[in-house]
Amino acid sequence: MPTYRLSWATDIHLDQCEPKAFDAFIEALKAEAPDGVCLTGDLSEAPRLQADLERVADGVGVPVYFVLGNHDYYHGSIAEVRQAMTQLTADHPLLHWLPATAEAGIALSKHTRLIGHGAWGDGGNGKVRESWIRLQDFRKIAELNTANGDTDQLSAEERKARPISEILINTLSQLGQEAANFLKPRLLRALQEVPQVFLLMHPPPFREACLYGTDMADDHWAPHFTCKAVGDMLIEVMARHPQQQLTVLAGHTHNVHDAFVHPNIRVCVGAAEYGHPGLAQSFLL
Repeated sequence: MPTYRLSWATDIHLDQCEPKAFDAFIEALKAEAPDGVCLTGDLSEAPRLQADLERVADGVGVPVYFVLGNHDYYHGSIAEVRQAMTQLTADHPLLHWLPATAEAGIALSKHTRLIGHGAWGDGGNGKVRESWIRLQDFRKIAELNTANGDTDQLSAEERKARPISEILINTLSQLGQEAANFLKPRLLRALQEVPQVFLLMHPPPFREACLYGTDMADDHWAPHFTCKAVGDMLIEVMARHPQQQLTVLAGHTHNVHDAFVHPNIRVCVGAAEYGHPGLAQSFLL
């Protein structure tokens, strides 16, 4: 019989919520009576990320397992935010940034482990050099702003017309590969112990799960909204474990997907609406 209820939300953008919407989100989570809550990135922005996470955890009163999305680093740096989340995990008994947790993953039930890493839109799918997409990430996250040559003085049209920096392309690729390298040994270890693994990340790992409405992401959007490095790793690992199941929970696209992209890899992507955070789904484990 199921013994653990895991409630999931993504792209809640708490920095853009009115107080009533924030309170309603916490009440909606509490109404699910979860044993744990998982959040798959774009939770807030760097200056208020810790305070918003503490408010959620204290309000719900159960463990909150989370990874970060690109927006969580806005007005900050990747290195500084990660350091802060490591310290927060050490200090707050209910908050667990997954990259700072045990290498064997979190045991949710005797059959299920939880692992995670925020990953990144790594430019691996589509045609990143031809893409006209210029995310705010490239100006609002310190490391990416530097890699892109600091375009703050340019207009939106000038930024769109300027070719994407090769240094930025390499940085995005490195961020995706970092996630794949981090996750692979943890996934392998979890699969040695249990038949089912849940993986939290922010961008979906496969283009097939990256939707706008019902359309799959084109060559302009796919580079920035999927993490190919993680997807390639997952196919390799799970092909060697055909009797076991991986469920990936992701966000970033704000469009729903829930299907088996590969025979034993289910990818769930949650819907989202700015200013109206909500529950994506609950799982009985």
